[in-house]
Amino acid sequence: MNLKKLCFVCCGIFLLCVYANAQQPISKPKLVVGLMVDQMRWDYLYRFYDRYGEGGFKRLLNEGFSCDNTYIDYVPTYTAIGHSTVYTGSVPAIHGIAGNDFIIQQTGRRMYCTQDDNVSGVGTDRSEGKQSPRNLLTSTITDQLKLATNFRSKVIGIAIKDRGGILPAGHFADAAYWFEGNSGDWISSTFYMQELPEWVKKFNAQKLTEKYLMQDWNTLYPIDTYTQSIEDDNHYEATYLGEDAPVFPKKLSALVKDNGLGLISTTPFGNTLTLDLAKAAIVNERLGDNPGGFTDMLCLSLSSTDYIGHQFSVNAIEIEDTYLRLDKELEAFFAFLDEKVGKNEYTLFLTADHGASHNPLFFLDKRGNAGYFDERNALAGLNALLDEKFGKPKIVRSLMNYQVHLDYEALETNDLDEESVKETAVKFLRKLDGVAFVTDMEKAGTSSIPARIRERIVNGYNSKRSGCIQIILEPQWYSGSPRSRGTTHGTWASYDAHIPLVWMGWGIKHGVTNRTTHMTDIASTLAALLHIEEPNGNIGQPIVDLLE
Repeated sequence: MNLKKLCFVCCGIFLLCVYANAQQPISKPKLVVGLMVDQMRWDYLYRFYDRYGEGGFKRLLNEGFSCDNTYIDYVPTYTAIGHSTVYTGSVPAIHGIAGNDFIIQQTGRRMYCTQDDNVSGVGTDRSEGKQSPRNLLTSTITDQLKLATNFRSKVIGIAIKDRGGILPAGHFADAAYWFEGNSGDWISSTFYMQELPEWVKKFNAQKLTEKYLMQDWNTLYPIDTYTQSIEDDNHYEATYLGEDAPVFPKKLSALVKDNGLGLISTTPFGNTLTLDLAKAAIVNERLGDNPGGFTDMLCLSLSSTDYIGHQFSVNAIEIEDTYLRLDKELEAFFAFLDEKVGKNEYTLFLTADHGASHNPLFFLDKRGNAGYFDERNALAGLNALLDEKFGKPKIVRSLMNYQVHLDYEALETNDLDEESVKETAVKFLRKLDGVAFVTDMEKAGTSSIPARIRERIVNGYNSKRSGCIQIILEPQWYSGSPRSRGTTHGTWASYDAHIPLVWMGWGIKHGVTNRTTHMTDIASTLAALLHIEEPNGNIGQPIVDLLE
């Protein structure tokens, strides 16, 4: 073959290769599953590791990629903000979800994060149905997936908490479903649909809530094997209504009379019920089997871990048992995904919206430093001082979210100097027990606060929805009193801000990184994985270490 013919053949082969590659679609997973475990501290991955089976948390760690130093980028660390931040790659300063509840500063109106008085419930006539994502100011990665596929990808959100299902699914979702404790049913709103799909009606008709509550709650294993927990009968835990002591076995079948069907939310069976609905959604909505071959997305949040944590605290047998049960639930769910979607045909990430503190009384009993910030007395004392100095009562509306919310109408009507009011408030709050730092938000960027905390304060501040002064408590302090039982969250400290982040499946390498990653990086990583645009308020960076 002469040189001319050889060149002709080579050019032909090159053009054929280019044409063939042009016909190959970009490879993507069939389904993305975002799995939020509400109030899951990072250390739960390893604290109970020896008791986990091989197919749940261990499978995630042994097959997937774990980002072991993932942190929340803002304060306060609450559920609605966490779910919004994971899926927007943004922070309250931009996405606008400044708390589970926040105050519209211009009017003084208190707003629930997903409150929407312009919609009605579907499957309910109660106010629990008047919810939508309209308060979320930015797009989500789920919105971007919809836009990228001309709305042919399917997106569904599911959680017992309305905010846990609604905010991740975004503005363009096909559906979001949440739990109504009064009826024990899953509901939605007219933002998404006018009537529940037949498969959801049939699911509700099974009355699984009642069935699960009839089986009571005892430990999965002999109670004396729960060596990662303190004694069962202790004074750090709260009881159910009608219960004498917070101990096993828990006679849910009897307690439901006083507590209602919403009782299931505070038991591990709330997670079971949520995963049951998730499986039904995958089957009936053909998630991962999109007729056009487009990637679908399921936004799943397990809320019961949060309710249980709040009631029983970090060191309870109830917590250990909940995570051992969840491990088995995850094993079954992963096996279901393998069968219905195909192993390595879906991408899954597991993370949390926040962690949780040890009960301060427990910490004190162990000779640690801890305490309770008396928010009610702090508010009363602050308003009394401001009244004495400026001649106007109740200038401060609330200390909600560890922030000072002023009554701006009162300031304007009475011609009060806002700067003087703020300066007086800051000086007063700095002297209170348990307060580490207080800053006027207009001066936060230059305040004498460690840089890491200062950045989180700035990220968490939305001028239209946040208070004008931020309070930062000392470690192991939170709002409450010595009579408080269980635990809570909301602070900057690692127990609240250090969260698990583990990826598994299509496009994910096996491995681990100990470099610092952020909650805001999750949406960027999904955008890179799916070859779509990042959410429009995103400030995160892709975690390239985990991408194949």
